[in-house]
This record gives sequence, structure tokens and C-alpha cells, in this order.
Amino acid sequence: MHGEYARPDLAAPVGAPGDPSVVDRARSEAGHPLRCRGGPVEAPIGHVLALQIRRRGLLDACEMTAGSPIEQCSGCASRLTGGAQACRIEGVRRQWVLMGEAWASEASHTASELLERGGELALLEEWLGLVRASSRGRLVLVSGEAGIGKTALLRRFCDVAESSACVLWGGCDPLFTARALGPLLDIAQLTGGELSRSLESGARPFEVVTVLMREARRRAPTIVVLEDVHWADEATLDVLALLGRRIESFPALLVVTYRDELSRTHPLRVVLGELPRVGVHRLKLLPLSPSAVAALAERRIADVQQLYRQTAGNPFFVTEVLAAGGDEMPESARDAVLARASHLSSAARTLLEVVAIAPSHCELWLLDAIAGEAPEALEECLASGMLEAHPRGLAFRHELARLALEASLPANRRVALHRQALALLAKPQRGAPDLARLAHHAEAAADARAVLKYAPPAAARAASVGAHREGAALYASAVRFADEVSVRAGLLDSEAREAYLAGDFVEAAEACAEALAGHREAGAVREEAGSLRLHSRLMLSLGRDQDAIAGGKQAITLLETLPPDRDLAVAYVSLSEIAAMAEDPEPAIAWGQRALELAHKSDDRETATHAEVCIGGVEAQRGARAGVAKLERTLEGAIEAGFEAVAANAFEFRVSAAVRSRDFAAVDRYLTRGVDYCSDRDLGTWRQPLVALGARADLDRGRWSDAAAGAARVLRTARTQASAPALARSVLALVRARRGDPGVEDALDFRVPADEVDAGRTRQVPAPPPTSKMYLAIAHAEIAWLRRDPVGVREATDEALALAVRAGAAWIVGELAYWRWRTGIVEEVPAGAAEPYVLSIRGEWRRAADCWTDLGCPYESALAFADAGDDERLRRAFDELQQLGARAAAAIVARGLRERGVRGLPRGPRRSTEQNPAGLTRRELEVLSLVAQGLRNAQIAEQLVVSEKTIDHHVSAILRKLNTRTRGEATAEAARLGLLART
Repeated sequence: MHGEYARPDLAAPVGAPGDPSVVDRARSEAGHPLRCRGGPVEAPIGHVLALQIRRRGLLDACEMTAGSPIEQCSGCASRLTGGAQACRIEGVRRQWVLMGEAWASEASHTASELLERGGELALLEEWLGLVRASSRGRLVLVSGEAGIGKTALLRRFCDVAESSACVLWGGCDPLFTARALGPLLDIAQLTGGELSRSLESGARPFEVVTVLMREARRRAPTIVVLEDVHWADEATLDVLALLGRRIESFPALLVVTYRDELSRTHPLRVVLGELPRVGVHRLKLLPLSPSAVAALAERRIADVQQLYRQTAGNPFFVTEVLAAGGDEMPESARDAVLARASHLSSAARTLLEVVAIAPSHCELWLLDAIAGEAPEALEECLASGMLEAHPRGLAFRHELARLALEASLPANRRVALHRQALALLAKPQRGAPDLARLAHHAEAAADARAVLKYAPPAAARAASVGAHREGAALYASAVRFADEVSVRAGLLDSEAREAYLAGDFVEAAEACAEALAGHREAGAVREEAGSLRLHSRLMLSLGRDQDAIAGGKQAITLLETLPPDRDLAVAYVSLSEIAAMAEDPEPAIAWGQRALELAHKSDDRETATHAEVCIGGVEAQRGARAGVAKLERTLEGAIEAGFEAVAANAFEFRVSAAVRSRDFAAVDRYLTRGVDYCSDRDLGTWRQPLVALGARADLDRGRWSDAAAGAARVLRTARTQASAPALARSVLALVRARRGDPGVEDALDFRVPADEVDAGRTRQVPAPPPTSKMYLAIAHAEIAWLRRDPVGVREATDEALALAVRAGAAWIVGELAYWRWRTGIVEEVPAGAAEPYVLSIRGEWRRAADCWTDLGCPYESALAFADAGDDERLRRAFDELQQLGARAAAAIVARGLRERGVRGLPRGPRRSTEQNPAGLTRRELEVLSLVAQGLRNAQIAEQLVVSEKTIDHHVSAILRKLNTRTRGEATAEAARLGLLART
């Protein structure tokens, strides 16, 4: 299915200069209010745009004035698009432009059809119909390469749908660092009211989502468009994730566009991977076919086949080549854009240069101030199609065109334009200055003073709404321009904090180390102690637990030279938490007690609550019931008091204790609640460990597909070997090893992605922290046992067992000792090991099996039966392992049965293979579902955490088993057989 794309000759704006019919139709002069049907909407219209609207015959039975509100008469359904409200104006049968957004009216629809997009339009209309009929929302993910026509498709769809639905449109900007909640700010300009007020007050993503859902219900049905989310800030991605999870609870069609060339660690990839399947649709736009390119070209170019080969059917590239004209074929889209611009007058090219240095849009007043009022040149740019009207001013038809023009500017000219824009945007004609835009132009202008003036407050604004990735980038920008030692150290502290909250522990640790050096040079003791607290936490996350403990103690030593205060109490509790995470329980409790005493003296309730969480968490993980009760009480108190980070920490301790002890009832009570709590409040640093712990719980409960999926979600953005990704890798490796699937080593092997290497800094090589070492050791030990490698079991467990014994981690001690026993290592059972493991080691297999059955751990129960000495119990173990899909362990039991003379054991394909007519394995079905979504092999490999070569083999097997030649044919055949529903 290819779809449609507009022919450039037919889609060109009507109303060219000198068209008398257009001039005759213009019934208003600047200075009169514009009135449309439906009600008033604020929309500032500059003088030049007013002139263009008037000249281009875009008003009929309307009046307009610069700076006046647009009044909408009754009876008109309205569309709200990125800062303006546009309504169909009675009697107009031409293309019209209102506040910069160009849309075709009914008459031009028939003359300017999109080529090869009919199927996609029909699907969008169908999904909108489902929303209208059911009042339940739908999420549509529209993807494709740059220039494929995502915006054109949605403009056409929204233009048709506006008569029966309200359209809210917001876009992400290609700034050096994205605006926090940028598309939501666009939408708030349309709706005003509660959404606008909430954003102005610094509302966080979950609060914004609540208001937006209310807005959608009030205007139902609503089409919400979030455009170009590959540029989205972290807070906007949080909004998208929350909306996706709640999509069926409000009557809106949420349409999201993005480029599909996402790196492995792109934050959007995580959000897309965690969206629910129900109510979510994916729409991938493909290049134009050769016949469509020929239709676009018509007789305007001789060699249509060369045009197709050169452009690969990319609609933007095709139309740029055709618009550029000339005898020679441009080699790239950039060359085509520059060739097209070269045909314009000098004045028009000057306007293009100004707009080129303004990502997303250039306000008319800004254009006038820099280039001078030049209506003829502006008309030329609009008529040529290089520029188009935009809700907030003027913009290039596509970002690729803007980038091409910007890159062609001489460096001195580019810097001069950015400096002019910076000075003017600091004092805008309307509203408050946009700090993110000012920081962008300041950096592009290499204006150190301006960067230091605007980047830090822009970063603080981003951080306040949860856009920590953007906050870190803006602080890093300021660091590059800071010379004064104490100022630079303070900025580095802020960068480190935001990078830590964004999950980039390596960047955070390196920035923090630089900040420490700066504070020491400046003699700032309190600031140095603050940096040491964060640095010690980061060292633990990078597997350097001894450095972490030493740093925490050093911070305390510095603060104890000053009068006791809250900073010292915080340092105590920070070290308590670090010691707990380092599996060092006694010091953790001792430091927590000191923090609690000092916090009570200073009436610091938050620090006292944090200390109680650390103490209760350590006791709970050691199996003390009183500790569990204390932790649960403190968790509820932290939630009630609004101590969000403390509550998140308590959720992690409580779920961790429940997972270790196989207390699945407690897992069910706290896991989902904790994940939702952290997701709603942008507490990703705690959310990831909870997801990983949930994957481990699913592994222990025999829910291996869910376990693998949860682990893969964590690993898609793993940058370090912190506890969450390391635990996830151990889970994924065990699922694959138990099933006999390939990719075990891929799951266990941690690699720092090449695109994460920062050329400006020496990246640290992370190691797993203590808890992670124990879980990884368990995985390595079981895998070695499954492979009959006793030496591997010993090597994997020696160090980890000593660590687990010191930590008093009874269940981890028992599991490590169990695998050593299974491979023939004879030794005394460590004191305190969990009972089910001790029973197996002592030969009490029946009691062990009963314990595991009562706990709800089918794999361990089956292995306990495998220790029985009679054929009946061994056969039961074999059957249960087969039912679980535990091929590797089942093979070991089968070998023992055959040695005992038992015959007739099944050797057939796995149960998952028998359940589908094509004979696909579980992993092949998983790969097939991703192929059907349009993912390439490299993308599938990244998502499933295997090598690309492994996916190549799977795809070849899928094509062979389905008797198909192409991926498209395989998808169609899989749909016919009902295989896609099985995934």
C-alpha cells in the first residue's frame, strides 16, 4: 500500500500576484476585524501576513485587522491547529490561509489529490469513526523517513475531518535542545483555559495529561496531533506514554508522527515499545512507486526512471527536483533545494536566509525587523512554495529545506543573523521570552554571556516539568561557555543531577567529577559535600561500590566540620541508602539511625521518612516481618506527605524484598502500583528497577514470555550495568537458556553503544553493582549447569556467594548454593539460606517440591521432582518442564529417564510450534510480529537484544515456512493464517 501525494503543479497556491479575480475578491483592508463562524479566538495577525491574505484572495465575506481577535460566527465546526483557530469561510472556494496554516478548500481537493495515500486516509477516517461511535480513544503512530509526507497526509485528513471533529495540533521543534512540553504549549495557545493555566504554572506530565483528557472530553470527538516527536523533549514523551496507557478512557484520536530512523537508545524507542497493543495502530508511510513519480513528473522531465532512482520515491526530494527545474538532475535533496532557491530574487533569498536560522518558524515581526518589510519578496517566497504560512509565522515547507539553506550560509552571515534574532527575541512583541529559543540562538551566535544568561533558566524550566534530558543538555551548553570556577562547578552539578534523573549515569558521573574539582579549587566545602553525595550514588550505579562508600563518608567528614544541619542529615541518609544498595546491611542501618536522630532534632520530616525507609528496607530484605511492616507504613506516609522520591525508593525496597522471598501476593499489591506511581511522576530512576524486578517475578512464576518482554523493555535504553539493566539481562538470558533459544550470550554481554561515546570526554566502563553481580551470578550458574559445565558454576558463584552471605540475602544465598550442589560441589549449606533450597540440598525433594508449589514457582517445583529416585516422579518432572517450555532442563531429565530404561519420551516440536499451522517457533512468531510492523532486521535485533545475524536467520526461516518471497507477502500470509494475533 503506497498512498497519495500532491502533484506540485496542481497543489501550488492559488492567487498568484496579479491575479485580478483574487484582488477583486479581497473585501477587507487591514484595520478591520476578521469574523468567521463560531466564536472569538485570539490570533495576532501581522501587517505583512494581512497583506498576503488580502492579496491572495483568501478572504470572502470576512474582515480582518492586525492584532484583533478572530470572531467566529455560530454554526461552524472549527479546527484548532498550532496557535490559531481556522474555520471554513462561507463562499470561499479557493485555498485559504489563516494565521499561517495553509489548507486546501473543497474545490482544491478535487484538483490536488495526494498520490498513493488513499489507503492511509481511509484508515485514519475509519479509526476516527471508531472513536466517534464508541467514545473510546485510539492512538495512531505515523512513521516514515524524512520527507515521506507525514504532515501532508495529516493536513489532508484533518481538513476533511474538521466538519465533525475538533483538531488540536502541536509540533516539536528542531532546536539544539527541545522546548519542554513544546507541542502541548502549542495546543494550549488554541484552547486557553485550564490547559494554558496548568502549563504556565509548571504542571508536570501527569497533571498535563489529566487536563488534556478533560479538554478532549469537552470537545469530543477530538483529533490531537503531536508532530515530529523524534524531536520531543523528555516531558512530552512522558505525556505521550501516559496518554497511550489511557487512550481508551477519553474520546480522542491521538495521531503521532515521527521519523523511523531512531538510534538504539533514542528515548522515543522506549515509549513506543511500552505502549499497549489495544487501541494502538501503526501506520508506516512508504516511498512513492515509479508510476506515482512518473505522474508527478508528467512531461516536465525527460528521464523519469533516473528521477525515481535518484530520489528513491521520496516525495519531498521528487517535488524539490521538479520545482528546481534545469537540465541536470540534482544529486541530493539539498542540491535540489538550493537550485530552487537560486531562481528567486536577491530580496527573496534574503528572507529565506532569515527564516532558515529560525527552527520551526519565524514570526512576521521578527522577519520584518531583520530583513525589512518586503511584501513583494515575501509574496515571491510564498508563491514559489519555498515558504508557507504557519500558525506562529512563516516556515519552510519542510525541515530538510530549512537545514539545506541554513547550511549554505557563510559562517559569518549565519552568526550575524542569530545575533540579530537573539536581541529581538529577548524583547518579543507579545508574551514572555521563550528561554529555550533564546538559548538556541545564543549558542548558535557563540554569545557566551547570552548562553549563561538564558541556558540555565531554560534548563531549570525543563527540569521542573520533568524534561531532565533537555535540562542536562542546556546545563552542558552553559558549561561550555563558563570560565569562572565556582560558576562552572555549579553548572556541572546541575548537569550531573539532570543527567542522573534522565538515566545517563555515565554523563552524570563525569560532570559530577568535574564539579568536585571545581568546588575544591574554590574552597566551597558545603558544595563539595553535595557533589560527593551524588558522585557516591553514581559510583554505585557504575559498579564501584567501594568508591561509593568512600565518597559518602568523605561528604560526611566535610559536613561534620560545620554546625550540624539538614545537609548533614541528608548525607547520613544518603550513605545509608548507598550501603543498603551495596548489600552492606549493618552500616546501612547505623547510618540510617544517625540520620533519623538528626532529622528529628531539626524537625526535618522528609529526611526522617527517608531514613525510616532505608532502615525498614534493609530489614525487609533480610526477611524481618517487623521491617516489612515498618517499610509499608513509611511508604504510605511518604505518599501522603508528597515525598515522591522517598516513596519511590520505598516501593523499590518493598518490591525487591517481595521478589527475593517469592512473596507474589506482595508483588501483586505493590509492583503495578509502584510502576504507575513512578511513571506518573517522572521518577524513571526508580521505575526501571521496578520493571526489572517485575520481570524477575514473572520468571519465578513461570510467566516466561512476560518476563522476557519486561526485561527487553528495560534493556532498550540500558547505558550502564546499573541494577535494573543487569537484572533484566539475567532474566532474559535465563528465559532463553531454559527454552533452548539462541541469544543467551547476547543477553548476558553488555556493550556500551557506539553512539553513546562522547568525543569530548573519556567514557567510564561500567561494571555491575553488588546486587546485580549476585543476580548475574545466579544466571551464569544455572546456564553453566544446563550446559553441564561444573567449572563454570564454581567460577560464577564463588565471589557472589560470599557477597550474599555478608548481605544476609537468604534467598540469593540459597539459590547460589543450590546450583553449586547440583553440579556436585560438596560443602556445608551456608547458614541462613532459604528453606526450599536447603531442603533440596538435604535430599528432601518432596518437601522442597511442596514448598515451591505453595509459593507458585513451577520450574523449581519440577526440578525438585527431578531429584526423586522413581520413574513416576521423574516423568512428572519431565512433563511439567515440557509444559513450561523448559527444553534444556527437560532434556537433562529425559537423559536420566532413558538411562533408567524409560522409553517413549516425546521428541517433537515445542508446544508453541504445534499451535500454529506454519510450524513457526515462539521466537519466529515474535520476529514475525515486528516484521509486520515494518521494522528492519537491525531494529528487530535491537528490540529483542540479539545480533542482526540471528534475526537474518529467523526471517529466512519465516519466509521459507510461509512459502513467501518478501516480507510483505509474509505479513499478508501471517494475517490470513491468524498468526499475528498469537503474538
